[in-house]
Amino acid sequence: MIKENNLMARTGLLGMLCLLTLLTCLSCNQSEEISYSRHIKPILNEYCLSCHGGIRAQGGLSFLFEKEAMEAQTESGLRPIVPGRADKSEIIKRMRSNDPELRMPKEGPALREGDIQLIETWINQGAQWDDHWAYAQISNPNVPDLDTAWGSNAIDHFIYQKLKEKGLQPSGRATPDELARRLSFDLIGLPPTLENAGEFLKNPTNVHFDDLIDRLLDSPHYGERFASMWLDLARYADSNGYEKDMGRSVWRFRDWVINALNDDMPFDQFTIEQLAGDLLDVPSTDQSIATIFHRNTMTNTEGGTEDEEFRSMSIIDRVNTTFEVWQATTMSCVQCHSHPYDPFKQEEFYELYALFNNTQDADLDSEYPFLMETDSVQKDLRQVRAKILALKGEAVGDLNYIDKSEIKNLAHPRLFGHFADDFQHVLIANDGEFSNSSYNSNNQKDKKYYLIFQDVDLNDLEEIRYHYFCRGDDAVIEISLDSIEGPIISRTSMTSSPGKDKDWQWKSFPLEVSQNGIHDLVFHFINTTGDFRNGVVSVKEMVLGYQGEETTQALRSWQDTLLALYQGGIKSPVMKERTAALRRPTHVFERGNYLVKGAKVQPNIPEILNHEDVIVVDRLDMAKWLVSDKNPLTARVMVNRIWEQLFGRGIVETMEDFGTQGFPPSHEELLNYLAYQFSHDWNWSIKALIREVVSSDIYQQSSRTSANQLEIDPFNIYYGRGTRARLTAEQIRDQALAVSGLLNTKIGGESVMPYQPEGVWQITYSSAKWEAKHESDKYRRGLYTYWKRTTPYPSMTAFDTPSREFCVSRRITTNTPLQALVTLNDPVYVEAAESLGAWMTKQGQGDLKKAIERGYEKALLKKPNEEVLEILHGLHEESVQPMAMHVSMDRNKKKILAPMTVVANAIMNLDAFLNKS
Repeated sequence: MIKENNLMARTGLLGMLCLLTLLTCLSCNQSEEISYSRHIKPILNEYCLSCHGGIRAQGGLSFLFEKEAMEAQTESGLRPIVPGRADKSEIIKRMRSNDPELRMPKEGPALREGDIQLIETWINQGAQWDDHWAYAQISNPNVPDLDTAWGSNAIDHFIYQKLKEKGLQPSGRATPDELARRLSFDLIGLPPTLENAGEFLKNPTNVHFDDLIDRLLDSPHYGERFASMWLDLARYADSNGYEKDMGRSVWRFRDWVINALNDDMPFDQFTIEQLAGDLLDVPSTDQSIATIFHRNTMTNTEGGTEDEEFRSMSIIDRVNTTFEVWQATTMSCVQCHSHPYDPFKQEEFYELYALFNNTQDADLDSEYPFLMETDSVQKDLRQVRAKILALKGEAVGDLNYIDKSEIKNLAHPRLFGHFADDFQHVLIANDGEFSNSSYNSNNQKDKKYYLIFQDVDLNDLEEIRYHYFCRGDDAVIEISLDSIEGPIISRTSMTSSPGKDKDWQWKSFPLEVSQNGIHDLVFHFINTTGDFRNGVVSVKEMVLGYQGEETTQALRSWQDTLLALYQGGIKSPVMKERTAALRRPTHVFERGNYLVKGAKVQPNIPEILNHEDVIVVDRLDMAKWLVSDKNPLTARVMVNRIWEQLFGRGIVETMEDFGTQGFPPSHEELLNYLAYQFSHDWNWSIKALIREVVSSDIYQQSSRTSANQLEIDPFNIYYGRGTRARLTAEQIRDQALAVSGLLNTKIGGESVMPYQPEGVWQITYSSAKWEAKHESDKYRRGLYTYWKRTTPYPSMTAFDTPSREFCVSRRITTNTPLQALVTLNDPVYVEAAESLGAWMTKQGQGDLKKAIERGYEKALLKKPNEEVLEILHGLHEESVQPMAMHVSMDRNKKKILAPMTVVANAIMNLDAFLNKS
């Protein structure tokens, strides 16, 4: 088998392509226009930008931006580039100089003469500066005409044109069984069944193939298949990472992705809801769940770590992830300095950072803010609501669903952490407790942490009663009105609680300044000494004391019940914007250090991508820009991702990098055509995009190759044959379970824990165990396996699944002996072989060859040839003798069943079974 993903070979091929491009340009007439982005920039990247780029601008010269290159105030005082006059341009003189002190580049080999001549020609032509292909606005290219009847749609026209240029021809159609397997794995991630693909296998016409496409796209398993791709991008995991790596409840996001894909939610809406669902007008529960996309960042709960440091790291990750997922742009280096090769300035990174810098999450153990799921206890909540309203003397009325706002109303006049609208550096524990942390605010002596409740009725408010615990006597709670800088209406010094343990006490404090009306209350928790061992106050709840109003014991009891039901729900961390009163300013981090603040910046998007001066002030503006006609990259990037999922390689192979250091597109006009159709005629429909691709003749080609194809196109860059690729980790596991009849096809729900070896999951900080809640959980699809970042599921890690600590655009396929050991010996594969073997035995009805033939056909949709059948029959016979030594009274049954397990295991380890072709 030819290994088509050998990185070194591909890199060498890229160098050959660049050299061929250069030679072609040199052979052109001097009057033919040289492109800066296609011809000159690659040379500068290779030789010049390490000293004259985004990291360094030695001698006052940088080639990263046109203005800096053309108008540079160099130390020598000489103009590096004089448009129209290469003979007057200093860079040409330096490139040709024999003086080691003057020659450029100073270190490493000199430029090739052909490179210098190309730059000379470009300068003499006027040194025109054009944008990199990926930053140009998307237009709808003309579909090439064909001089052949081959081809089903426009995709085939673009591919055939390139094949013809390269002296290649497309391959014939794949066999029906190969096509059915390829299509089924590509669209639903599961093997086809004889029943599902039967009509096409009997009569493989285009009509039957189109019908199979429609049925697979309509399958609920379609969403599961493409959710796997998206969860890699979203760095979805069931634990929060770092040293403790504690569990978190984010599986509702995974289910949201599955449902959105199944519903064919337009990709523009899919984008907006994930990046800014919380900023939509009256966001729904699903739109809030969608924002978990950016709550998948890691949280460091290890003792002694600095919350602000890791909050900043999460924001940086959100910028990097957003630009990798939607723009295929590498931004991680720009947090420390301008991009070495692409036109992105460090200031622009922090202008993007400002868009994410005012969310409420702050690297807290509690994962606040979160969405409480109370669907399972709505009946109980309604009953408690009736009791509370009766005690308050209010009409019960009819309310179908009790949400957070209703819970707040029912709990009045009590304030709990779960009702807070915003906070700054306040730890809210699972029981609703507030506690300060070790963050040093702008005041280097006092440590302040803020909690804000909005729209509090202050009419007739006399006092506030705290249920608290305090260590030391240096803690103060202040209450200001409407903002941090607002007037102080209460200042309370908290005294130590009696006893050595956490003895909670109640204490009332009158308001120092009476107020009327509806206002926001900002609670300041202050440690006046800066010593975390003294002046630490924890508050469970506050009770607003109104004139003439009392909270009876009965009412308090029912309110406690209400809160217990509410807190007992599933807490899913979501994005939520800070209130205006607590907005953070954003500064450039000098050299990426969050402690060293530079210039203050405002939200914005990079100039190179902002062709029409779009103004953005928040995440919602940014999300809308990403999927607008004004953005040149999003549609191209998403089309490329889907293409890679179906062909094993993107039109741009470097999925994560469309910049000048990434690979150029193999079929640029095809990419532009599909991107335009996707974002215009198909209204961002992913299913429409996929249907168009898999309906093409190019997708349906046989993967068999010829000597001519191997010589001209060894890596199938021009798609002269079908793609042969190993299945993904999830697909390999799911296929074994499906073919054996063990697969549990339930969709959605909490993550599950199938069998894994003892000792893999080491839990130091909790009593959690790796165990299946239900027997059938062992046979769920791999997508639902509990994903722990520090110890991912071993059998899937062997097949290249990422840890999901960070965004991953493509999994690099490897081949190792460990993979064979997994499929031969992992308990799930052994159980699958036992189940398939038992089915084969039953189907054979005493005929051994018939049993083997039926099992092979179930696994691969075709009957084995005589040679294969004899080999498998021989394997069965070889397995009979060892098993005969271990049989019991039921000798004949054991003698057949166990050897059949060995045959089934062999079938499920065949190359044809583990690959799609």
